[in-house]
Amino acid sequence: ILCCTCGVPIPPNPANMCVACLRTQVDISEGIPKQVTVHFCKQCERYLQPPGTWVQCALESRELMALCLKKIKSSMTKVRLIDASFLWTEPHSKRIKMKLTIQKEVMNGAILQQVFVVEFVIQSQMCDDCHRVEAKDFWKAVVQVRQKTVHKKTFYYLEQLILKHKLHQNALNIKEIHEGIDFYYGSKQHAQKMVDFLQCTAPCRSKTSQRLISHDIHSNTYNYKSTFSVEIVPVCKDSVVCLSPRLAQSLGNMGQVCVCIRVTSTIHLIDPNTLQIAEVDGNTYWRNPFNGLCNPRQLEEFIVMDIDIIRDQKLGAGAGMRSNKHTLAEVWVQKTSEMDSNQQYYCRTFLGHLLNIGDLVLGFDFANSNINDEYLNKMNPHHVPDVVLIKKSYDRSRRIKRRNWKLQELAREGDGMDTDDERQYQDFLEDLEEDEALRKNVNIFRDASKIPVESDTDDDGAPRVSLTEMLEELSLTDATGGEGADMMTD
Repeated sequence: ILCCTCGVPIPPNPANMCVACLRTQVDISEGIPKQVTVHFCKQCERYLQPPGTWVQCALESRELMALCLKKIKSSMTKVRLIDASFLWTEPHSKRIKMKLTIQKEVMNGAILQQVFVVEFVIQSQMCDDCHRVEAKDFWKAVVQVRQKTVHKKTFYYLEQLILKHKLHQNALNIKEIHEGIDFYYGSKQHAQKMVDFLQCTAPCRSKTSQRLISHDIHSNTYNYKSTFSVEIVPVCKDSVVCLSPRLAQSLGNMGQVCVCIRVTSTIHLIDPNTLQIAEVDGNTYWRNPFNGLCNPRQLEEFIVMDIDIIRDQKLGAGAGMRSNKHTLAEVWVQKTSEMDSNQQYYCRTFLGHLLNIGDLVLGFDFANSNINDEYLNKMNPHHVPDVVLIKKSYDRSRRIKRRNWKLQELAREGDGMDTDDERQYQDFLEDLEEDEALRKNVNIFRDASKIPVESDTDDDGAPRVSLTEMLEELSLTDATGGEGADMMTD
């Protein structure tokens, strides 16, 4: 048949018109807006999904497409959406273009299909959460993390775990104070999530309290400020502890004097006399508490005079697991500060795989120390060792010079790092180098500013972090380089 308008031969259709003439008569996209506004928060990079939800969407993602289509959903009730796809725009153009294909029944049952472009204009608007972050004083919940020790090793380890799992993103502010850190949050749910995370990563106990700020009697709504108090067990890595007789017996009849080799979600203990290992979780600790007998400042430097590896050690009845990573040895040591005397000390140690005659080792001198501990005072003096060796000593300045990696840090308020904090931070970095199990939970970045100097004379056997464990630090720079620079191309 011929088209009733232009006379062009066409296959028969209910409207008796060609497609070109039909489109001039009917516009099925009428009423659908061709330009729509989308609100975007630059601080947290989220889009507003009315009425009050902010969602994270990548460019040209399914989530962003769903958010844009919801904006024009109300105007597309009379048409059928067939296809939707993004058109490429410059990432910084503040425009999102989407090509839509729609169908609609027109004129005596004829179905017309049309393709058109809708442009979404991105407008900046700060979300409520970012408003609170900028204000820095509007918080509804605080998590107070405390540990009653002189060393901050556990806090340095927690800092790396928080950075790895990105739990610091919800915090409005982080304040470093004496014996702990305070995390401020805009909602109680975020604070509770932080408490749950801490209970999974460190042995601790928590208390919750809340204070009424305001009460609306008309709508019966209450405004509370919540406080979560989290206390971490006062035991750090390399601490010497004295267990209660009951706890030592329940852990496989191990000795009461033990060394803490690691603190993760549990306290990992080793008996230097038998190589027995045990794990103490938070609940067990608070039922049978014990304290560290010495802090890292009290460790003294010894030199190994003689060493003898103990093989085929037989354990008593009911003994627990033994460590496969350590070697039991009998050693004679002498303080480096008493080299002019003949005073030597005999002890057993779990460091037999690391020590040789002439090596320096850090240990705690029980023979010449005055310790006030409930369980140690009741022990048989013959069962208390003269010296407990903790770890092998290496030249710190040489290790710092050789270290070609670094860690990220939380942006927090505090008095800054003094000399003692710097020493403790270096201790933590050395612990990471020596303990591979501890490194698995920490993101280590390559330090491009340091060029390690390698030489045969510098190699003292100190443990290092392998290159495969380091991550490249991501730095986002403009592709055009500096001002006036040439465009960088492949």
